Amino acid sequence: MNDPTARWIVPLSDGNHVVEFEHGTASGRRVVMIDGQTFVHRDWMFRLVGDEEVMFGDTKFIIRVDPMPGLKYSYTLWVNGKSFTSFIQAQSKVLESWCTKIGDKKYRIVLDKVAQTVWVNGEQIDVENEFVDAGAEMLFMIDGQPAVIRSCSSEQKGAGINYILYVHGVEISKQGLLTTTMS
Repeated sequence: MNDPTARWIVPLSDGNHVVEFEHGTASGRRVVMIDGQTFVHRDWMFRLVGDEEVMFGDTKFIIRVDPMPGLKYSYTLWVNGKSFTSFIQAQSKVLESWCTKIGDKKYRIVLDKVAQTVWVNGEQIDVENEFVDAGAEMLFMIDGQPAVIRSCSSEQKGAGINYILYVHGVEISKQGLLTTTMS
């Protein structure tokens, strides 16, 4: 793929995925790549505008190509029927994420608050759920180290539930959904 015409980082429960779109405005060439893998490759198209639809697991991506004045084009991403911005806002309400390092290995932990599933470096893991005073705990292991996500009321009206990750008893700071580097 040449330099992409448009690029988005999309946070899903199994981690962040990079969606790239190449649009050859002279040839109509269209290439859609997700995480470096080609999903669409069309070398010649007579229609330069319109949608390109791609399924990635259970996620439906639509890249919309619209004309703009001066023989230019705009590119918008839709994820599961929502605009990219709306999708990001919705994901920030249902996903919590943390990054940590154990030894020389880096780990990204994502909690899907709706499904109550935990993902470590893109793989869903089994957890043991326990109810405790004032909340609940999800117990699991990361690289042989005990980890727990504790949930409890924020005790602030409208703020909902707080989720805190501890690895080997040490609290891990939350990361934004679009954080791609782990220090």
